[in-house]
Amino acid sequence: MKTFEPFAAGNMQLHNRIVMPPMCMYSADNSGRANDFHFTHYTARALGGAGLIIMEATGVVPNGRITDNDLGLWDDAQAEGLGRIVDACHGYGAKMAIQLGHAGRKSETAGDRIDAPSALAYSEKSRVPHALEKGEIKAIAAAFAEAAGRADRAGFDAVEIHGAHGYLISEFLSGLANKRQDEYGGSTQNRARFLREVLEAVRGAWPAQKPILLRVSAEDYLPGGMTPGEMGEIVRLVRPLIDVLHVSTGGVASAPIRPYPGYQVEAAAYLKKACDIPVIAVGLISEPDMAEEILNSGRADLVALGRELLRNPQWPLLTARRAGVEIPFPAQYRRAFL
Repeated sequence: MKTFEPFAAGNMQLHNRIVMPPMCMYSADNSGRANDFHFTHYTARALGGAGLIIMEATGVVPNGRITDNDLGLWDDAQAEGLGRIVDACHGYGAKMAIQLGHAGRKSETAGDRIDAPSALAYSEKSRVPHALEKGEIKAIAAAFAEAAGRADRAGFDAVEIHGAHGYLISEFLSGLANKRQDEYGGSTQNRARFLREVLEAVRGAWPAQKPILLRVSAEDYLPGGMTPGEMGEIVRLVRPLIDVLHVSTGGVASAPIRPYPGYQVEAAAYLKKACDIPVIAVGLISEPDMAEEILNSGRADLVALGRELLRNPQWPLLTARRAGVEIPFPAQYRRAFL
C-alpha cells in the first residue's frame, strides 16, 4: 500500500504517509505550557503508528493564541514540556512537527488587544482588532523565528507555519480581511509580503536540513476572497522557502461550506501541480481506500486524518493489519495483530 511507503522531506524520513494534522486541544493553562494531557494525547498517536504528528497551533506571542488555553512557544520555559513529548514520540517511531501561528483577529484571549492587518472584526460578536503598524509586523515575524529556534532546541523534526483558517497570516493573504493601503495590502504580491517575511525569518533560525511546512487555505468560498489560482501565485512566490504544502480551505470569514469526504483534495492536487511541491491532503479522510486513491493518483504525497485519529489512535496499525501489510508493531501490542 502506498499509504505505508516511506516519504522524505529534507532530513526528515517518515516511515509512512499518514499525518496527524494539528488540532487544537484547548487544554493548557494560561501559561501556555504542555501538560500530562498533551503528553498522553500525542504519544498515543505515535504508538498507534502515525508517521508524522503535527502538534496543535502554538502561539508565538501571548495574544497570538486562539484562546488562553492554547499552547505557546514565546518563552524558553514552554519548550521543556514540548521536548518531553517529542522525545517520547520519537521513541515510538513518529516524526514530530509543531504548528507555529498567530490567531490575529480571531484570537479570543483575555488581553486588552488583538491584532490584524486591518481594523475589521471577524464577526459582529468579535472584538475590533488593532491594525498592525509596520514595526509591529516586523516584531511578529521575529517572534515566529524565535519560536522556531525554541522548537529546534526541543527536538522537533519540522515546523509548520500556520497560514490558513483566517488567522493572522491568512488575514494578510485574503482581500476579505486585508484592506491596507501600504506595501502589505492591495496586490497579491503585497498581501503575501508578511508571509514571506515570516518564512524568511524562520529560515534564518531553523536548520537548513530540517523541513518547513506551510498550511494554507486555498479557498475562501466568498466573492473577492482567496481562490486556488491566487493561492498558487502566492505559493510560487514563497516556494524556495518551504518544503511541503498542507492544503486546507476556509476560515477567513463565515461562508457556506458543505464539507464531504475529501472535499479539499482537489485544491491540494491543483497546488501540487501548479507549484511543483509535495502536498498534504486533508478533509474528512477516514477510509483506507480513499487514502490509497489520493496517494496513488498522485493528487497528494501525504494524507492527514484528523477526526479519524481522534476517534481511533491506532488507525495505522489496524489498517496495515487488515491489508496484510508488514510494518513494525509495538512489541507490547504485537500479539493483538498476529
